[in-house]
Amino acid sequence: MMKGHKKLFFILLALTIFGRLNLHADEGMWMVNLLYGRLAEQMKAEGLNLPPGVIYDEEAASLKDAIVALDFGCTGSLISDKGLMITNHHCAYSDVHSLSTDEHNYLEDGFWAMKSSEEIPIPGKGIYFLKKVIDVTDEVDDIQAEARRLTGNNYGGRKLASVIEGRYNTPGMEVSLATMWKGEKQYMFFYEVYKDVRLVAAPPVRIGAFGGDEDNWEWPQQKGDFAMYRIYASPDGSPSAGYDPANVPMRPLRHLAINAKGLHDGDYTMVMGYPYTTNRYVNSWDVDMESKVIGPMAAELRGTNMKMMTAAMESGPHARLIYSDSFFSLSNQQELEEGESEKLVLYGVADILRGREAELQAWIKEDPERIARWGSLLVDMASLQEKTSHARQQVEALRETLIRRGSLFIAISRLDGIINGAIKVQPIKMSDDQNIPALPKNQFDRIPDMDSGYEGECFRYAVSRMAELVEPENRGEWFNDLLDRFDGDAEAMAAWAWDNSIFSSKEAFESWYHRPKKGGSLRNDPVWRIFKSTSIGELNGKVSDIETAAGHTLSDIRREYTIAMYRMRMDKGEAQYPDANSTMRLTYGTVGALEPKDGVLCLSHTTTAGVLEKNDPARYDFDIDDRLEQLLREGDWGPWGDADGTMHVNFLSDNDITGGNSGSPVMDADGNLVGLAFDGNKESLCSNYWFHPDMCKCVNVDIRYVLWILDRYAGMNYLFDEMDIIKP
Repeated sequence: MMKGHKKLFFILLALTIFGRLNLHADEGMWMVNLLYGRLAEQMKAEGLNLPPGVIYDEEAASLKDAIVALDFGCTGSLISDKGLMITNHHCAYSDVHSLSTDEHNYLEDGFWAMKSSEEIPIPGKGIYFLKKVIDVTDEVDDIQAEARRLTGNNYGGRKLASVIEGRYNTPGMEVSLATMWKGEKQYMFFYEVYKDVRLVAAPPVRIGAFGGDEDNWEWPQQKGDFAMYRIYASPDGSPSAGYDPANVPMRPLRHLAINAKGLHDGDYTMVMGYPYTTNRYVNSWDVDMESKVIGPMAAELRGTNMKMMTAAMESGPHARLIYSDSFFSLSNQQELEEGESEKLVLYGVADILRGREAELQAWIKEDPERIARWGSLLVDMASLQEKTSHARQQVEALRETLIRRGSLFIAISRLDGIINGAIKVQPIKMSDDQNIPALPKNQFDRIPDMDSGYEGECFRYAVSRMAELVEPENRGEWFNDLLDRFDGDAEAMAAWAWDNSIFSSKEAFESWYHRPKKGGSLRNDPVWRIFKSTSIGELNGKVSDIETAAGHTLSDIRREYTIAMYRMRMDKGEAQYPDANSTMRLTYGTVGALEPKDGVLCLSHTTTAGVLEKNDPARYDFDIDDRLEQLLREGDWGPWGDADGTMHVNFLSDNDITGGNSGSPVMDADGNLVGLAFDGNKESLCSNYWFHPDMCKCVNVDIRYVLWILDRYAGMNYLFDEMDIIKP
């Protein structure tokens, strides 16, 4: 496209994005650097009291300066001028887990730093502050034109990012290229990064994750899902590259005041954060595959694994400490897969998308240029989806049976890396009778701790299901030969392999690792060989072969589909926002109740009464400690209670969020902190693909419950001196 036409195109784009907002007010993950025009007017009409410049400004302090990405895995917000940052407990879970030992189990007992010297540094953690965003669409197009001139092809994503990020290399900042709408728009994001981060507070897991897996994605919930860090800067105030005892608490350009008055039904809410990914330009074929094949299979396999892991954790505190972090992640994914498939079918999302595709096809036929570019798009999509579907199912079956099961695959992968590193130092060709170089003792702790009973059960199940779900031609010759030796009895084969492996016990593996050894002791190990005999790369290669024969890839077709859908909406004046991609976004909505089923009404908030109702010493996730129970029964809420005389714990809003928004601040109409987003409801589990205007809810912890825990339960009163709290 010529630059003159391109300029007109982007003028039309701006008018499209902000011209006519005919989506529900609570849908949309809007780019914070584009909050103007009709979008700003709509937010104001919903209740916002702030001008857009108070939310995002590159020249002056704004709310964006108080919102941070935690290694782009979660979101946090600054709540004092001394670098105090708050996020979710589940965002801090891995850090707290890594710091915990059998003697000091901070997951179980909580962690409260009563003075700065007690704060614990978290090695390797990075906190990212967004400084500015630049539209580089024209420049990217010029770079790609030059690439085509020189090589005949566009640069790939990594090469393109490397070239343009190199042009914007800025001392003291990290830059990142982000593509919107599959390449229709390109933006450069500039970040200031602080890497001296210290843990300040984390409640016990049975407060932070009260209700555990059973309550996950459910409503009502009563989780005290928060944790606090402090960010440190170099003595001169600049970002620090890591822990240094001479560092000082950083002074953010902006921090959030805390509104302890609370919100109620109909009140405006605004969430800012770094959502991972969404796929709302998805096609109906991919939704059918996900909802009817891949999702149910993944949910079943992960669900069985969860049951085995639960049994292992119930065997004792050490096993619980080993697997609690893995279980937390696994349970979240399993319920997401299961609920996502169910809701995609229940809401008829594939049919909704087929209607959208019919509209797209009609729009394409209206214009010769569109016909030339996209006339066969949907036909090609249907054909290639059908041709690759079986191979893609096989890829997912292998991934879900063997690769994602337990800690064993992680251990084998890391051991592989350690051995390859040793061979580079002392080059050999590792044959059966060749001595393996001495493995570095200081690398042994890279191998995850494992419970032999659970890992063996998990391995046997994985091999059995792999033999059932992955076809012989996709399993590897050694696997099939071994299975033949056991007359097709995969359970017996897996049991023999486990009993004869160095991985069958911690003691056996540790002895093998530290003693002199021959290459055959590993290359012929049956568990090792089972993992190594089947390559997911070869399976992916079958998909690639089908694509090559067709003359186009699924990735290419999906990209063209997104662009065509985007152009159609632009042409029709429909509001659009790009899919989430871990860049800062804003979503707005209101507090409100949920009606999940006919005749069922769920209130918008929960109270501590629910904690006491669910309290059950016989169930780990619902067993609160005696101190918390006593405080809850006393009911002394101080200044943190609601006007109705209760202590509100969690509340619902209809903000549009996804993974990565965890820990995001929920703000009121004036930009004050009122809560932390931590979950969605099960009715919203298909929102990666489609946002249900009535069912999608954001589950938040009320900031008043957080303050009450800090005050009455933990006694961290000194923190209140540095927070700006608006009390009733």
